[in-house]
Amino acid sequence: MTDQDTSERARAWASTMDGHATPGATDVRTAHHDSHAAIGPVADLARPDRDAGYELPPTDGATRADGGGDRAIEEEPDDFRTCFERDRDRILHATAFRRLAGKTQVFVFPEDHQRSRLTHALEVAQVSRAIATRLGLNVALAEAIALGHDCGHGPGGHASEDALSPYVDGGYDHAQWGADVTLAPLNLCTQTLDGIRNHSWSRPAPATPEGEVVSWADRIAYVCHDFEDAVHTGIVSATDLPDGVVEQCGISRRDQLATFIDGVVTASATSGRIGMDPATADALAAFRSFDYERIYLRPASVEQAGRVVSLLQALVDHLVAHPGDLPVDALDSRTGDDAGRPAVVHAAVRYVGGMTDRFACRSGVRLLGWPDDQLPVGVGLD
Repeated sequence: MTDQDTSERARAWASTMDGHATPGATDVRTAHHDSHAAIGPVADLARPDRDAGYELPPTDGATRADGGGDRAIEEEPDDFRTCFERDRDRILHATAFRRLAGKTQVFVFPEDHQRSRLTHALEVAQVSRAIATRLGLNVALAEAIALGHDCGHGPGGHASEDALSPYVDGGYDHAQWGADVTLAPLNLCTQTLDGIRNHSWSRPAPATPEGEVVSWADRIAYVCHDFEDAVHTGIVSATDLPDGVVEQCGISRRDQLATFIDGVVTASATSGRIGMDPATADALAAFRSFDYERIYLRPASVEQAGRVVSLLQALVDHLVAHPGDLPVDALDSRTGDDAGRPAVVHAAVRYVGGMTDRFACRSGVRLLGWPDDQLPVGVGLD
């Protein structure tokens, strides 16, 4: 893995602003270039009917639960919960999910009113549920994917992917790592893991319409709430948004979320593909471009990212050279005096990738004597 490979990963993430036009259709854009999920027709059940107890009927193409679920290790069905409801519950109770409370969304060491990776996952789950419910899809599956989609993120946000990529064949991608490493012990259903693994727009399309819903929900949520956090901290003003974005979706989070959710629901119900109408997709793309330039790539963010990369790589290098500093349960049975370097490297990356922002900084101070003035800027460590 080279710096060029890492830059290519970052460029791929940045290059998916506009979505993809569907061949032969002008009324919908998809998140993934190879999107293939098809649904329909979608029932239109008004809220008063739902208040009276009538639920939306399942839409053709929605993913159906099947007994104990398609899992790496076969399990007996639960007496009451579907396989996807069990997946959702397992993720909610997982250590990796709880650790998201201490991991960067935009700001390292998020303050009380700023988003963390945990609150982001909850907001993605809410948007996913709103879309999946209105489209008659499998809500439990959409929620499970949404709650677990960022469990592979390391400390310091996307900078951790740049930091850890040199140690992982093919690079460290939080989506793949979350599905294949972090959440592997939960024995989740293949559809849940697929949605987590492929939620990023630069990845292949998920195998289910619920997975594609989460791809849209993730972007809708972070574009809106990252902007709101940046406004609250004074980095940008609510009036800084491009005129076209404001005209399409307003300046309040409520109006913005409503616009983008409606854009997915209406276009998906009309076209039979999980996507968004072009006008709303253009506004979302312009909104994301604004966030990218004014928030994610502002000089303070770039400086923070550099500090994160330096610290995390120093931690991995130290733990590879001194595996005795790894917790006993971080080393598998293959890791010992006669083990190859890759086993130790994998254990070190798994351990560092699981750290919260604060624990990573404390570990740097404790294990490396890392200077305070080289730590990511945030609250004190005492």
